[in-house]
Amino acid sequence: MSGTTNQIGVEETLKDFWASRPRRPRQGRKVAGVAAAIGNRYGIDPVIVRVALAVATFYGGAGVIFYLFGWLLFPEQDDESAPAEALIGRGRSSSSTHFTVGLIAAVIIAFSVGFDFNGFLGLVVISALLFLLHRSRGHLNRPVAPTTDYDTAMGPLMTVPVANTTEVPSPMTAPPSGAETTPLNTPPAYGYPNQPPAWDPLGAAPFAWDLPEPAAAMPDPEPPAPRRRSKVGPVTVALAFLFVGTAVVIEPYTGDWFSFRHIIGIVLGVLGAGMVAGAFTRGGRGLIGLAVPLAALGIAMTLVWPQGFKANGVGDVQATPRSLSEVQDVYSRDIGSINVDLTQLPTSGSVTTVAEVGIGDVTVTVPENADVTVFCEAGIGDVDCLGEERDGTDTAVDRTDLGADGAGGLKIELRAEVNGPGTVKVLRG
Repeated sequence: MSGTTNQIGVEETLKDFWASRPRRPRQGRKVAGVAAAIGNRYGIDPVIVRVALAVATFYGGAGVIFYLFGWLLFPEQDDESAPAEALIGRGRSSSSTHFTVGLIAAVIIAFSVGFDFNGFLGLVVISALLFLLHRSRGHLNRPVAPTTDYDTAMGPLMTVPVANTTEVPSPMTAPPSGAETTPLNTPPAYGYPNQPPAWDPLGAAPFAWDLPEPAAAMPDPEPPAPRRRSKVGPVTVALAFLFVGTAVVIEPYTGDWFSFRHIIGIVLGVLGAGMVAGAFTRGGRGLIGLAVPLAALGIAMTLVWPQGFKANGVGDVQATPRSLSEVQDVYSRDIGSINVDLTQLPTSGSVTTVAEVGIGDVTVTVPENADVTVFCEAGIGDVDCLGEERDGTDTAVDRTDLGADGAGGLKIELRAEVNGPGTVKVLRG
């Protein structure tokens, strides 16, 4: 692979990465040498790789899982193959079979304990960064497969016996008398042929007989053999549909733990496995077109609409209740804005309500003297909760404010929340 790595396709990049994947060094490593292997392979400081994996560990343990995968799939320096390959009989590795089985068990445990959508997202990000790193720096420090010593690889040189002889070749003698002789074709005078060539069988142009015979026409190149279409794509799609059908049947009996979001996640896993297999069989390109929108939908269902998306939940809500009975329990929109004005409520009594938006803005105005217990949060954005402001992703505010007149009077319990990007404001009016 040359410096023009970024001109080749995804499949070629993945194949080249596997053929020239990093090798774990025996010197200068901290644990198994995965970070050092990546740093040495692509000419970057291994400390950067270690820091990146440490940060990724906080996202569902993605850093630890990636490190274990590197331990299994990156061969050690001077080994023929990686531990996982040696386990299935492809080459030899310095890692024992029992140790490799223990690593696989550790990967399974890491997936089972605390691995969630954040962990899956972290693995995707790490893999994408490694892919981009290989595309831009894959031509650097390409590892050389270990070779055997020349003297041991080559056998002893074979000697050919030569017979000793003292016989001296005798000069050519004249043929015996009476023997038949065949006259040699004497060269034509001045180097011109005395027979017409094949292109002038009638001898009509003797002055051009010395020209070379015309070259035979080049045969047409054989058409390339048709490539066999890979079956990875259709098989993967069939497995995905089979799983979806099974999930739809069993979903009513599984309770709340198995929801539409889980179905999307597992289908994405099936498609991802198909794309990895397709990268080595030159197939499965169409799976990308299915995986991208599914991934976007899965993120939206997990982060933005955890309670599910409603087709009529788009638009704006404007509400100004004038009695406690007019206050709705929940004001909700999937996409849009909610503006609730509670300043017209009576000065006594109590009320509880929720204002929630998937993507958009929430604004609630409460009376000046009401006793308010409020929780405010935005997934990504700004929060102004009775004067306490937050921004970014850590925006949760939980507080109680008794108003200018202290305790007494109207009591309001309020939850104002934006699940995705947006703003939340709870103000006194």
